[in-house]
Amino acid sequence: MKKFTFSLICLLISMAGFAQTDTIFTNNERILCFVKEITPDAVKFVYPDEDILNSVYKNSVQKIVFKSGRVQTFAEATSFKRVSGVGDFENVAVTQVESEVKGLFKLGEVSSKAKGTTALSNQERVKERAYRKMKIVAAMMGANVVYVTNHRTQGNQMGTEYHAGSSAETNLSGVAYTNVLPNYNEFLNVIGENRNFIGVLEHKLWSSASDITTTPVQDALVINNITNENGLIILDGMLKSRPKIKRFRLTAFGDGFFNVYYEDKSTSYNLRVRMM
Repeated sequence: MKKFTFSLICLLISMAGFAQTDTIFTNNERILCFVKEITPDAVKFVYPDEDILNSVYKNSVQKIVFKSGRVQTFAEATSFKRVSGVGDFENVAVTQVESEVKGLFKLGEVSSKAKGTTALSNQERVKERAYRKMKIVAAMMGANVVYVTNHRTQGNQMGTEYHAGSSAETNLSGVAYTNVLPNYNEFLNVIGENRNFIGVLEHKLWSSASDITTTPVQDALVINNITNENGLIILDGMLKSRPKIKRFRLTAFGDGFFNVYYEDKSTSYNLRVRMM
């Protein structure tokens, strides 16, 4: 009885302490603090018993539970759609506004190119193909947002007796981001001690290809080490079909599977791996 009473008192003290602070819920953590200001781009706060002003971008904040009990949610964080695999590429948002990716997790650079087949090609359709390819590569990387840094479109040019004609062309480059990364500890718990797996579905996209190629495979993957590099889960190991590739990045995991991304020269790969 005394043990129960002591545990109850500790719980009440803990709850009381929790109620005396504001709580910021980000995509990856919970911050106990005192919120000082909410600006158009960020939430500013101080930690208990400290005076230094800290800030977190609103794009990464899901909600704030104030010590008064009031809850404030943020549309910036909830507007991003979930991308759990290549098939979700239509959920990838594309922006040319840098402030919209502040606070998100950078995954890497991404680019795409599309060109018409004749000098009479539809320029808008060529541009749509380029954006579609960019979304596909981003989804392969596990991203759900692309910040476009360069967009170059050239229309059809008719030839003359002195110069050959050229078809419409669009070149895009940007940076892939996500608002939520796979959880390192949860992934370790899911795979347990197993380090031998089988890749069962390979998605491949050449830089000059017009579309993605998806192929069922039976490819052995051996993992030697798993590290957390600033939130990115890196798998060091070897894939039987490509022994020169030593590093893979986890993009998603679920019930009985996980996906990894890697690049080989000018080709992007996303491999779905079955957990044995």
